Amino acid sequence: MDFTEETISSREIFKGKIIKLRVDNVRLPDSRESTREIVEHAGAVAIIALDEVENIIMVRQYRKPVEQVLLEIPAGTLEADEEPLACAQRELREETGLTADHWHKVLSYYSAPGFCNEQLHIYLASGLHEGQGETDEDEFVEMVRLPLTEAYQMIFSGEIKDGKSIIGLQYAFNNGNELK
Repeated sequence: MDFTEETISSREIFKGKIIKLRVDNVRLPDSRESTREIVEHAGAVAIIALDEVENIIMVRQYRKPVEQVLLEIPAGTLEADEEPLACAQRELREETGLTADHWHKVLSYYSAPGFCNEQLHIYLASGLHEGQGETDEDEFVEMVRLPLTEAYQMIFSGEIKDGKSIIGLQYAFNNGNELK
């Protein structure tokens, strides 16, 4: 069976700095029509940054959509025409002040494909060097360095809640021997 939905028409509802919202009228595989509300996003990166003694670099910041301070791996949104690796290098430097000698792409995934086209690219960074952070003017973050095993356990205690961090920590914890 062909599951493809044909777009009949598309209407932009909102255009912001980070997202766009559109409503598409579609023809379903059985020829009926329906609507789809779609959030468009440029894409993002997340960084599993590990130091030489298996500490993972995290950032603590307030997230307005969930009204909470979250502990996350460093991450950020792709700028226009920016390659994911360049974005990962920029975001690590901006949020933590760190640079890395070694970069490895771990995977890419869609964060919420039921309503959003955002694709996240996760990178592993090692060979870290201290530097100066340069957060955006409306961004307030605190760098946190945790033993990988402790951060991994924080998933199950509910202290780490966001998907990209859970995926990144799972990868780092389950591939520890290969990361050395």
